[in-house]
Amino acid sequence: LTFSFSCLLMALVNDMNSSLESLYSSCNTHTETAPLLHNSHVHTPHHGCLFLFLCNSVPLYRRLQEEQQQCRPSSLPAVINPFPELCTPTGSPILTWLPQHSAIIKVYSEDGAGKVVEVPADMRARDVCQLLVYKSHCLDDNSWSLVEHHPLLGLERCLEDHELVVQVQASMTSDSKFLFRKNYAKYEFFRNPLNFFPEQMVAWCQVSNGSIPQSQLLQNFLNSSSCPEVQGFLYLKESGRKSWKRLSMFLRRSGLYYSTKGSSKEPRHLQLLSDLEDSSVFTVTTGRKLHNAPTDYQFCIKPSKVRSECKELRMLCAEDEQSRTCWMTAFRLLKYGILLYQNYKSPQQRKSPVSHFSTPVRSVSENSLVAMDFSGRTGRVIENPLEAQSAAVEEGQTWRKRGHRMNALGSPSLLHPSSLSSVIHRTQLWFHGRIIREESHKMIMQQGQVDGLFLLRDSQSNPKAFVLTLCHHQKIRHFQILPCEEEGQMLFSLDDGSTKFTDLIHLVEFYQLNRGVLPCKLKHPCTAVAL
Repeated sequence: LTFSFSCLLMALVNDMNSSLESLYSSCNTHTETAPLLHNSHVHTPHHGCLFLFLCNSVPLYRRLQEEQQQCRPSSLPAVINPFPELCTPTGSPILTWLPQHSAIIKVYSEDGAGKVVEVPADMRARDVCQLLVYKSHCLDDNSWSLVEHHPLLGLERCLEDHELVVQVQASMTSDSKFLFRKNYAKYEFFRNPLNFFPEQMVAWCQVSNGSIPQSQLLQNFLNSSSCPEVQGFLYLKESGRKSWKRLSMFLRRSGLYYSTKGSSKEPRHLQLLSDLEDSSVFTVTTGRKLHNAPTDYQFCIKPSKVRSECKELRMLCAEDEQSRTCWMTAFRLLKYGILLYQNYKSPQQRKSPVSHFSTPVRSVSENSLVAMDFSGRTGRVIENPLEAQSAAVEEGQTWRKRGHRMNALGSPSLLHPSSLSSVIHRTQLWFHGRIIREESHKMIMQQGQVDGLFLLRDSQSNPKAFVLTLCHHQKIRHFQILPCEEEGQMLFSLDDGSTKFTDLIHLVEFYQLNRGVLPCKLKHPCTAVAL
């Protein structure tokens, strides 16, 4: 059947070519070698038809190809021939006229909702984030990231701002997906490099006795002529087994090596584990039990061309969070180098938006919340920010007066969790309700373990209390917020009653300005994105 179809197809093509040969010779009254393209215009025969077809070893097509090759612009992009068995050799001018392709991707938010976006082939991850910020009416604070997530492998990573999304999607499987998420730690190592590169892990710092300034430390990683090296012990999962082996490893520009003899750096004792050029570093999200890992600080090096072959994955495990962050950050710096610094600086140097759309200043939580005035017969939206702010202050004072009147009448509602002071915080970005301790850890880790990243949640042990989850020095700590009564009014305190607040919003605002009993100020709210 296939042979018969091929014969029929060839006969049809030959018949078409003979007909077109005669038509071409009869219509071409000026000269047989008139080009089809001249001064960016298409010249057609007298009948007003331009025939473009794909065939193999056809004299007419060869003549058309030669004529078009003489005037084809050199700037046209080369497109790989999708049908080599039917087409002429590489360089066909017909194929170069094809427009640049785009892809349809679906991006998911924290709540599982998705948004479909058409992405051109030259669109970067940063541009996609700006587009989603615009469509979702978020505040663009340069901390949004596009995350490559592989649920079956339990791997994810944040795309670099300069990466082309279409190329990344081409290496993903059908079950993989993109996530839209905050990542405050994306460029934090440029601000506080010493927190990311411990002196005992950077060989250059050990030679200089740790007297390297921060700027020089980063310059050593960004300068392509220097030879920085990160060293330490990592657990490597043995291929085809569930066991792990502790090895001395060295990360250089040429790749990640492990020593076959203790901590020896001699070339004959170093074995290449993975290169940097064709690989990416991922965080493992499945937990230590699935891979029988010795610690919780797993990460993985995945070749870019590998989709789902677990044998090609290099599963690694660090001894603590600081060392894992050092290995992963050094991998990014050594692979991309100065590109990361340009990505970090470009939003700060940008005077006007690069994209063709402007970003509103409204945050995610304000998607459905606007200032309204109901003093007249019909409500109106307050457009003036100053008027909206004064209306909010007046409304807050009205709530407090109402609460004092109810308290004077002996109403017990203020002591009930459903009172205004107990529920107003539920409208805030940083409040996440009844999530468990492990879920708060996961959210903090996903959005970058930087100093001051925080969230508030309901306490699991005390139904009337709350918990502040805060990240400091890449460690997650929890502080209980207890309710207390003073003169019949419900207050909240973080320091056993020394400092009291009427609601959790006042408490958060205070600790955003003052450290108090906390190890650092509250800086970055852990946000649940809604597309």
